[in-house]
Amino acid sequence: MTRSDDALPPDAATAHAWTALGGDPALSERVTYRAVSGGLHARLPVAELARATVGVCSLAAAELGARRSGAAVPAVRVDEGAVATAFISERHLRIDGRRPTNFAPLSGFWRAADGWVRTHANYPHHRARLLTALGLPAHSGPDELAAALAERPAHAIQETVYAAGGLAVAVVEPGESEIPPAGLPLAECQRIGEGAPRPLPEPPPPTSGVLPAYGVLPASGVRVLDLTRVIAGPVATRTLALLGADVLRVDSPWLPEDPDAHADTGFGKRSVALDLAAPEGRRTFEALLADADVVVTGYRPGALDRHGLGADALLERHPGLVVAQLCAWGWSGPWAGRRGFDSLVQAATGIAAIEAKDDGDGHPGVLPAQALDHGTGYLLAAAVLRALTERQDTGGGHHLRLSLAGTASWLTHGIARATPVGGPAHDPALWLAETASDLGALRHARSPIASPDGPLDWARPPGRLGADAPRWL
Repeated sequence: MTRSDDALPPDAATAHAWTALGGDPALSERVTYRAVSGGLHARLPVAELARATVGVCSLAAAELGARRSGAAVPAVRVDEGAVATAFISERHLRIDGRRPTNFAPLSGFWRAADGWVRTHANYPHHRARLLTALGLPAHSGPDELAAALAERPAHAIQETVYAAGGLAVAVVEPGESEIPPAGLPLAECQRIGEGAPRPLPEPPPPTSGVLPAYGVLPASGVRVLDLTRVIAGPVATRTLALLGADVLRVDSPWLPEDPDAHADTGFGKRSVALDLAAPEGRRTFEALLADADVVVTGYRPGALDRHGLGADALLERHPGLVVAQLCAWGWSGPWAGRRGFDSLVQAATGIAAIEAKDDGDGHPGVLPAQALDHGTGYLLAAAVLRALTERQDTGGGHHLRLSLAGTASWLTHGIARATPVGGPAHDPALWLAETASDLGALRHARSPIASPDGPLDWARPPGRLGADAPRWL
């Protein structure tokens, strides 16, 4: 039974995640939750995962703010309604009243000759590679794709499409994953080298979202280079921007990004286009890197090494840097180098089978949110905040690694479902806002991050991708 104020005490998932990030176990007791009913319903404990990831991120922000001000770490109270709304932020987004399309026609579940496969073809180059791998014409639609897939075994489809650079995975039963999900850590947080304590720079005057208890936002003055795409990484850097960091997203001018995804996750950031293979673009990036505190990357292992942007190379050139890396499938094993998205990880780790529809034909199901993406994003932001706190005392650099598959492992093997409690019905309207932007009038989800003094807001709306000057504020 819940207390009269509908607040839930700390739970085991919160404590586990906080410890995985290297936090003092006693501090996890300072996180509580306001319960709601009807949000993020699933067979798996998705609601527990969601609130715990936001809870530890909120606590990491409070810890850093307190460390900078010299105060005690305050308690934080996370609203489950805010969490449930933010975890489907891409579905709540409206741009001048238009509802974005989250999945393309060739992305989804399809019957194979011996089971099911999940494809991802949201980007034009992934669509082209999928069709090429299956010998289909470029103009093929869902009917042609369905016919081609129905003739082939699921595993053969997976490997054929992968070899062509496309994205398709076989839907597996729990315990049959090739990853395997049970063996992946939730987070790998390593301090690199020794050094003098490295206080954060004096923050600029706050413009919005001030935390009176601290005087400044926890990440004020922190400079973050954001080399991430789609959802998980951008959610992490969107959160760092909310907390005061100067976040500069860097994209290749040759790699397309979904503008609607950027409208959802670009709050608080600036965005530049740099060709790292061109001398001028590389010089500009290196100048930015020289003054950065944090680099966040969201590409598969090894993808940035040719640019000298692997973690070891970055930390060797810039001791004291916080390097935070995100990938789909984990950092070792036969799948480590593969491309991946939340929907594919759900299919390949048994989640889609667990959440199968009750329709009698075994059609795979999905989580009520892209919870691996959103949850990993908040965990990644929390890991960065904790690294910045530790660097205040110890100096040295930090290497942080998280993966969608690691979060999937935690969801399927490491979180117990909490006892249901009462609470008001979830009303997403309470956590939606209207904001004007260069992209149009945006209706969007507010951040679920809790502070001691109430909800926070971003200092700026998303702008056009690649439209900002490559410089720090």
